[in-house]
Amino acid sequence: MPAHLNTYADRAKHHINPAAKALLETVERKQSNLCVSVDVTSSKDFLSIVDTVGPYVCLIKTHIDIIEDFEPSLIPRLQELSTKHDFLLFEDRKFADIGNTVALQYSSGVHKIATWAHITNAHPVPGPSIIKGLATVGLPLGRGLLLLAEMSTAGTLARDAYTEDAVRMARGVRDFVIGFVAQGRMEGVGIREGTQRDETEDFLILTPGVGLDTTGDGLGQQYRTPEQVVTESGCDIIIVGRGIYGKPGNLVVGEVQRQAERYKEAGWNAYLQRLNF
Repeated sequence: MPAHLNTYADRAKHHINPAAKALLETVERKQSNLCVSVDVTSSKDFLSIVDTVGPYVCLIKTHIDIIEDFEPSLIPRLQELSTKHDFLLFEDRKFADIGNTVALQYSSGVHKIATWAHITNAHPVPGPSIIKGLATVGLPLGRGLLLLAEMSTAGTLARDAYTEDAVRMARGVRDFVIGFVAQGRMEGVGIREGTQRDETEDFLILTPGVGLDTTGDGLGQQYRTPEQVVTESGCDIIIVGRGIYGKPGNLVVGEVQRQAERYKEAGWNAYLQRLNF
């Protein structure tokens, strides 16, 4: 049986990476496979949204480098909310350079991502060296890496042979690469002719471009429903942003809570449907 047809709790028992195990355990504990992408430019809006959606999510996705008034004190406040509401942190950094450079970007600079983000991600364009460089920093800290195997935008180049090569790279470093940002399951992808598929393979699939009320945003983003993403495509975590909190600076707490709960329930119900297939 494919790994994703097991429960999150059962899958957590078999993951060797601490971040993957912690994420699956959090999903099961909170009965939420919702990740909220908090893409705002002010610390006030950022913390307000995180605190409001925190009870409903398993994971918060950040773009820490877009916060215009960033101060190092923001990170401890974010970590406090992570503990308070029981969710993990995913910095959507999309590393894309040579090994030495990404290791420095990950560990150093203003944001010191590896010190607080349980999970981060990278483009596989530079080849295996990018994973090796990030692993020198992240593995000792128990962090996990996602590779961008596919994207949800119209006209993306992340498809076909590119996706296959990304999956092949990941298979050799499953202690650090925990899964993919993708639109569907990766089992069987990139398997060369005559090669036996590893039945224990269980990469996590985190999927952006999820919406209940719209199919696009006018800037190339394409949306699918939680049922399409989780039940039909077998993805594990739905990533939602503006569909929950709307426009920054105009936060209506009650409405944000309503939308977060709505997406949480839709994602979890889609998962329960998948188990019953």
